[in-house]
Amino acid sequence: MSTKGTSDAKDAENGASKGPSDAKRAESPHGTNALPEHVLEEIRELPARYPQHRSAVMPALDLAQEEVGYLTPEAMSEVAAALDLDPGYVEGVATFYTLFHLQPIGRHRFYVCTNLSCSLRGSSEIVEHVKKAIGVREAGEVSKDGLFSYEEVECLGACEYAPMMRLDHEYYYDLTPETITALVVERRAPLSAAAKASRRRTPVAAPDKAPPKKRVPRTKKIG
Repeated sequence: MSTKGTSDAKDAENGASKGPSDAKRAESPHGTNALPEHVLEEIRELPARYPQHRSAVMPALDLAQEEVGYLTPEAMSEVAAALDLDPGYVEGVATFYTLFHLQPIGRHRFYVCTNLSCSLRGSSEIVEHVKKAIGVREAGEVSKDGLFSYEEVECLGACEYAPMMRLDHEYYYDLTPETITALVVERRAPLSAAAKASRRRTPVAAPDKAPPKKRVPRTKKIG
């Protein structure tokens, strides 16, 4: 019997026994993963928190995007392998929701609501001030320092406190140009690791207004 035939048969058998993770490693450029092991491990633990296995895909993609900056094909494939889901399904979710990005974005992304209530309360002025403050001309453009980008989005569910936006996993209400300036200055300032962690826990509030009593706070943690 030909030794090549035996070798081909063994290769085919080994290939059939490989799981999604093995296939992904074979396809990864330079033989490396897009996502570090600690992120993949966190993703693998997500399905246990949901009644439906597929419900874990959105938080998993959020973890991947936060790690890489945007969703590369390699990162989406690794999410699919970690959750044992079809890669096409994972990509479909990523392309459907506007909070997921398939191209590089700024480290800090302004999601400014421009729906009816926010529009009536001056969201167009907020958008123009964001553009000026971060130094871009249009939505999706990344600032020269790589720190900022912005996009206009539909309703974020806080019409009573319009205009409002999302930035760094926080909601900001009753926006003013001064609010935007303060947020940009804060994120451009060099910070220690401890200060960065503190910033994520305690975001900047609008400087010219105190949070109203018995109402939602000016900022709200997402998740």
